[in-house]
Amino acid sequence: MEGTTTDVVVMKFGGSSLATEDLRVLAVRRVIEHIESGKRPAVVVSAMGRLPAPYATDTLLALAPGAGVANLDLLLSCGESMSAAVFAGLLEARGVKAQALTGAQAGIFTEKRHGDARILRVEPQLVRELLEAGVTPVIAGFQGMAPDGSVTTLGRGGSDLTAVAIAAALGNASCEIFTDVEGVMTADPRRVGAANTVRALTFEEVNELAANGAQIMQERATDLAREARTPYSIRSLRSGSGTDIAADRLVEPGKPITGLATITGFAFMHVVPEAAAMPGGWERDTFVALAQASINLDCINVNRAGVFFIVRESDLERTRRVLDALPVAVRATRDCAKVSIVGAGMRGTPGIMASVVQALVGASVPILHSTDSNITISVIVPGSLAPAAEAALHKNFELA
Repeated sequence: MEGTTTDVVVMKFGGSSLATEDLRVLAVRRVIEHIESGKRPAVVVSAMGRLPAPYATDTLLALAPGAGVANLDLLLSCGESMSAAVFAGLLEARGVKAQALTGAQAGIFTEKRHGDARILRVEPQLVRELLEAGVTPVIAGFQGMAPDGSVTTLGRGGSDLTAVAIAAALGNASCEIFTDVEGVMTADPRRVGAANTVRALTFEEVNELAANGAQIMQERATDLAREARTPYSIRSLRSGSGTDIAADRLVEPGKPITGLATITGFAFMHVVPEAAAMPGGWERDTFVALAQASINLDCINVNRAGVFFIVRESDLERTRRVLDALPVAVRATRDCAKVSIVGAGMRGTPGIMASVVQALVGASVPILHSTDSNITISVIVPGSLAPAAEAALHKNFELA
């Protein structure tokens, strides 16, 4: 890509980082620090605060519960647009030339899918021109423009996607995501008291953690960063410390696991043919019927003992109705949790599963089911025992 910009840093500030005047002043200070160090920042902002803050996305959403999707997107985009104008004004008050931009002005072009649009392309020409002129662009995150000119929004956490997309389009720009936490944690600190910050992760590790329940950033944003090979960091607004994410990292010997993530609210399904002598094909019919019903399956396994998978509890009754129409018997275990460990050091390291089983047996947590990939092992456990499973695995792999 022409015009690479190694001195450009895209700085994204989330709603919780802009919720109060003191926090906004601190965010402005972070921008000025970069300018004073010779960097050229481009800022992406979310709507200020969280419900019930007057300009938060959920507050705006409550203003027009019956609005059509196109009108609703225009309404919701106002939170980020106001935030961009306010932040640009704060920068100007400190002597920094700044200009607020909508997502469309920043070159974010999307499909015409209101509420959860996907970015088709980014044309950041105006952003480049402002940077070259010594002006700090302040871009409204979470929004773009459809081919018909209508305003679209990018789904929950869409400002993360805006920041990564702008950094990738500028070429060689770094990206910093500022939040109210100290970076990516080894586990959810609300569930595991010993959780602490991971200093470095690979794109793949972050993708796996996010996909398995870790509240890091929007999953589409982590996907784009990996595809575009755009390094980024997740940092605390207050301390500036956090986690650096790139294509590779140094794996510490004896530390194959980076972190764990948990999703609750699953039902574990075991499907077998009604008659033991039934001819093959029932497995195919099972999956086809569930796909046609748009039921999302996870942790799938097919073997001589039957078909195994999990579904969200909210889909359980619908899943039963679909399967009741087939010549199969179904056993469902409700209130299950999926606990996943992730680590780039898992590749080529023997004994990881043995260590998982040993830790959970020691904590008296039964394993109902398990699946694995290159750098992830997921176990399905009773939901009530998920905290015990998390604590045991966190301790076993010395993540504290």
